[in-house]
Amino acid sequence: MIKLGVLDQVLVPEGKTATEGLQQSTRLIQAVEELGYSRFWVSEHHSMRALAFSSPEVLIAHLAAATSRIRVGSGGIMLPHYSAYKVAENFRLLEALHPNRIDLGLGRAPGGMPLATRALQQDKYVDVNKYPQQVQDIIGYLHGSMPAGHPFEKLLAAPAISTAPEIWLLGSSGESARIAARLGTSYAFAEFFGTPGGEEAMQHYNEHFKSNNVLQNHPRSIIATIVICAETEEEANRLAMSSDLLFLGIQTGLEVPFLPSVQTAADYPYTEQDRHHILQTRQRRVIGTPEQVKKQLLLMSKEYNVGEILINSPIYDEKARIHSYRLIADAFGMSV
Repeated sequence: MIKLGVLDQVLVPEGKTATEGLQQSTRLIQAVEELGYSRFWVSEHHSMRALAFSSPEVLIAHLAAATSRIRVGSGGIMLPHYSAYKVAENFRLLEALHPNRIDLGLGRAPGGMPLATRALQQDKYVDVNKYPQQVQDIIGYLHGSMPAGHPFEKLLAAPAISTAPEIWLLGSSGESARIAARLGTSYAFAEFFGTPGGEEAMQHYNEHFKSNNVLQNHPRSIIATIVICAETEEEANRLAMSSDLLFLGIQTGLEVPFLPSVQTAADYPYTEQDRHHILQTRQRRVIGTPEQVKKQLLLMSKEYNVGEILINSPIYDEKARIHSYRLIADAFGMSV
């Protein structure tokens, strides 16, 4: 049976504050840990009012301290903004505090609008083509495996510990899969982005994976997708209306500064073009009863040849959201 994990973007529900959104995420990770979910990742996005945070490493520290077993990680750190050395130090500290529970997911997307990128990279020249080298440097820092002659060969990424976070490269394209295969890292594909060629990217990763004695000797992959589950198909579709409006705003450039309530989404004056966008977006989501969701997730795991799926459930009502994860866990017979 496949493993199931969670991807949380920590949305701010309509009528709630960012603090309340963060509190909901804390309760969510505690609930899914008890349900037997494998890992819990948080994303990095900047200057977006609908999201409650933008610093995954800080939130990871809090979430890991609030739990005891579930793996906690970044999905992911947008590496071109930062020093590889500092990222390695941050995640080594997290690993020291929570041994064998930390995942370091790395991406190269900006994670925000151009103005946010300019602020993050102020007074720096950033070449995204150096991303693979940055990843290699992080591997070297975390595992004490810097090659001879590297300018930072003798540098310690404190604290000095015997374990290391799992390293995952994130992406939604064939290029990210090629980098992960060449460097011998684990690979996570953002299926919910709807980028064509996902199955081919995963196939390339599996077929061209180069064994890395420092990290692992076999490919390991995950896909992340959006899932909304309820007892009835009608209720699942009703709950999905909140994210319909949220994603419509992202597609059309209309900022929706919160996760709308179902009522707000129902009252919105959609145009025919809006409804077309929503229908297209829904094709990239899994919405239905526990049996329908299980069937679709098993099919996706076969299509992508993965043994684990991360579930993102942007549901407005907190109880309904946790219940969605519970229904899915029950359908898969999960237990701690």
